[in-house]
Amino acid sequence: MVENDNSVTQVSEEFVESEGITLHVASAGSGPTVILLHGFPDSSMLWRRQIRALSQAGFRVLAPDLRGFGQSSRPADPSSYGMNALTGDVLTVMDYFGVGSASVVGHDWGAVLAWQLAMAAPDRVDRLAVISVGHPAAGPAAGPEQRQLSWYMLWFLFPGVAEKVLPERDWKLFREWGWNGSQPGEDPDCDRQIADLSRPGALTAALNWYRANIRPERYFVADDGRPPRASITCATMGIWSTGDRFLNEAQMTGSRRYVSGPWRYERLSGDHWVPAHASDELNRLLLDFLGAAARPATATPPTGGTVR
Repeated sequence: MVENDNSVTQVSEEFVESEGITLHVASAGSGPTVILLHGFPDSSMLWRRQIRALSQAGFRVLAPDLRGFGQSSRPADPSSYGMNALTGDVLTVMDYFGVGSASVVGHDWGAVLAWQLAMAAPDRVDRLAVISVGHPAAGPAAGPEQRQLSWYMLWFLFPGVAEKVLPERDWKLFREWGWNGSQPGEDPDCDRQIADLSRPGALTAALNWYRANIRPERYFVADDGRPPRASITCATMGIWSTGDRFLNEAQMTGSRRYVSGPWRYERLSGDHWVPAHASDELNRLLLDFLGAAARPATATPPTGGTVR
């Protein structure tokens, strides 16, 4: 159940089997399907305000706890978290709920997964909304500033190191790095993440997303100047927030080079945790963008302008 001061939204919970693991999926509403993909180190709870807004606006919402997070399975082998397995999980969830195609919204690692899904199964993605993280090819092309912001990714690749340091002193480093020094009780989403990561094996499972999909050499690859191959054919909206401490604007705006369908870019004020801390603004953008899902999109050159 998702609540606010004025409304209550009934959310159903199901467990879906996918390649030997179990995925917890929250669902609500009826109508055109929207799939919400969270990132690190989160769960479907990140989307509680979007689940309410979208389901009440006439959408069917599916929000899985991605493998390694929330109430879903946490396989021990890092190779279990490769992108092929992760995209397979989303397609399995769609098949389980009888969804042929859907609009897909992703934040953080969920945005990476959303981009990959749109490339791997373009016939299954009607519209794509990506928050914070741009196209996978746009990050290396975003210059040294982005590589500097992403320092922690290299650190996460060393097994056992982050597992030892992050929980020390009541997760002090995690709170400072990820949540701008949030103290216990100050932010429910920070506290929820820490509670989830404190479960046996949960922190390693979350870090395995990096260990399975990040290669150190990618941080030393610059834009080679060749014209990019536009790999995303559906209407796409990129959203970036001005206070994001992990991702620069260039890696999002540069994503338009890889989208051959209609491209829209929106810039919000606030920190990295857009679904939680800028929920009203995000809901407004999603309802405007996804509300056009029933209308055929007219392809336009990827100029970076707003498409409505």
